Amino acid sequence: MTLKQAYLVADIGTGNVRVAIADATGAILGVASGDMRYQKDEHYPESIFFDPDALWEQIKNLAKTALAQAGAVTIAAITATSQREGIVAIDSTGRSLIGMPNIDHRGREWEDITPDKHSIYMLTGRYPTSLFSALKLAGVRERRPELWQQVSTFLSISDWAQFMFSGVKGYEHSQASETLLYDVAQGEWSQKLCDAYRLDSALLPPLVHSGSVLGKIKIEVAQELGISDTADVVVGGSDTQLAIMSIEPSVEDIVIVSGTTTPIIKIADHYITDAQERTWTNRHTDHANFLLEANAGVTGLNYQRLKEIFYPNEPYELIETEVAAIRDTHCVGALGSLLAGEKSPLIRGGFIFNTPVSHQLSRAHFVWATLWDIACSISENYNVLREVAHHDQDYVWMCGGGVQSRLLRQFIANLLGKKVMIRTNYRQASVSGGVVICNNALGIPNNAPETLEITQPQNDNACREWYNEWKRSREAFKTLN
Repeated sequence: MTLKQAYLVADIGTGNVRVAIADATGAILGVASGDMRYQKDEHYPESIFFDPDALWEQIKNLAKTALAQAGAVTIAAITATSQREGIVAIDSTGRSLIGMPNIDHRGREWEDITPDKHSIYMLTGRYPTSLFSALKLAGVRERRPELWQQVSTFLSISDWAQFMFSGVKGYEHSQASETLLYDVAQGEWSQKLCDAYRLDSALLPPLVHSGSVLGKIKIEVAQELGISDTADVVVGGSDTQLAIMSIEPSVEDIVIVSGTTTPIIKIADHYITDAQERTWTNRHTDHANFLLEANAGVTGLNYQRLKEIFYPNEPYELIETEVAAIRDTHCVGALGSLLAGEKSPLIRGGFIFNTPVSHQLSRAHFVWATLWDIACSISENYNVLREVAHHDQDYVWMCGGGVQSRLLRQFIANLLGKKVMIRTNYRQASVSGGVVICNNALGIPNNAPETLEITQPQNDNACREWYNEWKRSREAFKTLN
């Protein structure tokens, strides 16, 4: 009997790691997930790390669970997608030394290592901060020399996962965009950037294209997972880019990816920079286009953690029902979302409500305020994108787990004055993108995703009042920074 062909997709986000088994149509046959586990690095004021060996064991265990759910299938290809900016340092024997996630800021003390930040922005498409990989490496070099002496190379987290599956090193272009060592317009590593951060170019692995076959799965890994050792390991890419690929937008479209963070992306066919250096420009995983980005920062993670406080055991459907019933603003929140036009992040936030505490104030008000904070932050960043590169379409696309909130979609439609459109695969967009990548590698046609729902903007006069109240609240919290 011929078994159904399927793919294994490892998706390593900021808050969660999951492994999904999907067939070539994108149907999810099995999925298992767990929390990303971080530790504080006491060598720095603002640093966390993860143990790569523990993460690899977690990925394999999740894969076994997802495979058991999927039943009898043949795994034809394996790929990975992950949070951007995160890296894993590797020694000359291939041993994983330390994992540094996107939310690790061990390099903050050395952000002024190069005085000409404008030239860095023009080459990399992003203002240089400790978010990006070069400064994580500089932080290791400057503060942990005994560890630095062991570092032979580094990989993005998705490229590292593919290395663990295949034994082959390669750095995918969309992930390389996040390093500050890559010339985004030219699509190549830059010696000038290496010199700026005093990093030896020998640290840099070969660049590889998303959708290319990196190699075969290692025999010992195949045996442990109980799958065929003929499975191809396919180069994936960043979770944002794969999520965008899965919904098949067009050049000039804007896509809002509502996950742990919320990138607001315009697809462009040429390299664009912002004279005020507010946006990022990335390589897309389609090999042809660029992504102009403003990012609202940690939004979905805030929502997830507040759900655990206010609705620890309730389904999202109940939350949506209670929150949608609110017709007032007893509570407004400012929770640290990022605005592209601001020079410094909001490091203190919270909720503002009238005192004494009203008997009408409920848990739903706090979640309402959280969703409104996310929507307003998206609107602000969208306006910056529109300043840098016009947007004439009467719609935006959305995907990611946060999109399941119908109320959030309505908030965004109202604030942007645009239709909000979602596809049938919006919730598992990164995994669906992994399926697209595997199909491309194996020469299998992709199924075009269907539009699931269109949210029309409403002319709601209350929105402007709520928005102004949100702005005042955010300004109040800025004074506490």
